[in-house]
Amino acid sequence: MAIFKQLFDEPTSTFTYLIADEQTKSALLIDPVHEQFDRDMSVLAELGLTLKYVLETHVHADHITGGGRLRHATSAEFVAGKGTGLDCADRLIANGETIQMDSISIHALATPGHTDGCTSYRWEDRLFTGDTILIDACGRTDFQQGSPESLYRSIQQLLAFPDETLIYPGHDYNGKRVSSVGQEQTINPYIAGLDLAAFVAKMQALNLPKPHRIDVAVPANVLCGGAAAPRVPGETEAA
Repeated sequence: MAIFKQLFDEPTSTFTYLIADEQTKSALLIDPVHEQFDRDMSVLAELGLTLKYVLETHVHADHITGGGRLRHATSAEFVAGKGTGLDCADRLIANGETIQMDSISIHALATPGHTDGCTSYRWEDRLFTGDTILIDACGRTDFQQGSPESLYRSIQQLLAFPDETLIYPGHDYNGKRVSSVGQEQTINPYIAGLDLAAFVAKMQALNLPKPHRIDVAVPANVLCGGAAAPRVPGETEAA
């Protein structure tokens, strides 16, 4: 049996996902947010869980990862896609590799396009797609080595899973929480009916404002959220 929770950071519209083995109490978090450190630690404590892994879908431009603080506080392993090239990560996971955490098997899928290092994760009947596929949308391709051609191929890779496969995105800005491969194939305006040329043209025609936190978030996230100073036993974690 497994424990699954979807958590949400309102200021950045970011989803964080908790997956845990109910028997052994080993847990992992996907895409934690720096400012939600206390929330995440409280959830772990409430459920009696031990954090073993923090998984990142990519180097985020809209928020600072909480992975650095969580790794420092729990000795969890920081995992990111091989394409990120992050020197600070404990493990750079390649396409097709698996993280085995007791009864939990997480399969990595390299899905570049939004950024070079984007990685989606499959667990059972669920895909955690980061910014590759959003609900009725997809990630932008106009910064951080973005490539509409690569994103199109990555989206097609994810759409090859059965229609009933659930999609849990990295963000949602419209109050939605979960989708499916079949739903996105049918109604996502960035997917339905578009071939490669039409998709590239659509992405190149977007005129989106620069993410307002990019100049802070990206430099911090290439350091896995920033280095934490060693803590004195019993010291309260700084905000």
